[in-house]
Amino acid sequence: MAQAHARAWSELGLADDILYVNTLTDGAPLQHAPQARFEPDLGVVLADPRVGIVSVCTPTTTHAGIALRALRAGKNVLLEKPIALTMADAVALRDEAAVSAGVLMVAHVVRFFDGYRLVRRSVEEGMLGSVLSVRAGRFSPAPRPSTWWHDDTQSGGVVVDFSIHDFDQLNLLLGIPLSVTARRARPDGPVEATVDYAGGGVGHITGFMGMPRGFTFASTLDVVGSAGLASHGFAGRLDSDELSSAPDTVRLQTAAGVTEKLIGSHNPYRNQAEYFLECVRSASAPDFCPVDSAVLALAVALAARESLRSGDTVALD
Repeated sequence: MAQAHARAWSELGLADDILYVNTLTDGAPLQHAPQARFEPDLGVVLADPRVGIVSVCTPTTTHAGIALRALRAGKNVLLEKPIALTMADAVALRDEAAVSAGVLMVAHVVRFFDGYRLVRRSVEEGMLGSVLSVRAGRFSPAPRPSTWWHDDTQSGGVVVDFSIHDFDQLNLLLGIPLSVTARRARPDGPVEATVDYAGGGVGHITGFMGMPRGFTFASTLDVVGSAGLASHGFAGRLDSDELSSAPDTVRLQTAAGVTEKLIGSHNPYRNQAEYFLECVRSASAPDFCPVDSAVLALAVALAARESLRSGDTVALD
């Protein structure tokens, strides 16, 4: 993920402005950050007045601690999702961001995929009428072996680290979530979760990281509205430093007919970094990707994980 962030900053002409890679052990230089030096001490990084932005691309269990320190040092923080692993840490980050001189944005990058943005715009412009249901899916092979990802206490697992993108989309399109029911037919099978919303809408997600090797990545989004349908699918490769996809479309169907809009090549990580940079330069809150939304997405994901554990429907506070 650090490679993806570095590439995004590089595409914005800021490769030589990346000063540090804060990691406990030296590694191979980042291709898109030729001037960066490895620095194991976060305190050294935060004490450097030249540092204005911190991209947090570390294991999930470290997100909250690093972001809190950076905000308290007055830095602007682009924080990989999820915002934290607990609601207490997420709320603490949100509260710190409210008083910090820095801007906090949680990197829910799917909001910056052109296909998802087009679906959102079709809803906001009223093309689909009232949104009644949303179905979203996310599919990939198992992650490469690591010391932390396969430990749910450190990563949050498929529901919190992976499907949180889709919970965020459900919230964005359907509003205030009331309850979550999740199930998994077998321990190594897909996670299925249904979310009921205050406005009467229903959301459903499928998350699976057990596709065979050679399968790259796929995601789907289908919206049913009172006046029409929208459908989008992404199929491609999500590498640590690169995103590529086959040509895909957004399909809209209303009483006026069917239209298909081609989604061209783009780098959503660049779009995300560019938007965040605009917020930093204008000292404005990231309204397109607000912290409150990241907190809410985590709440739904944690409720889904609890539902998986207990077998019960879990209400959200």
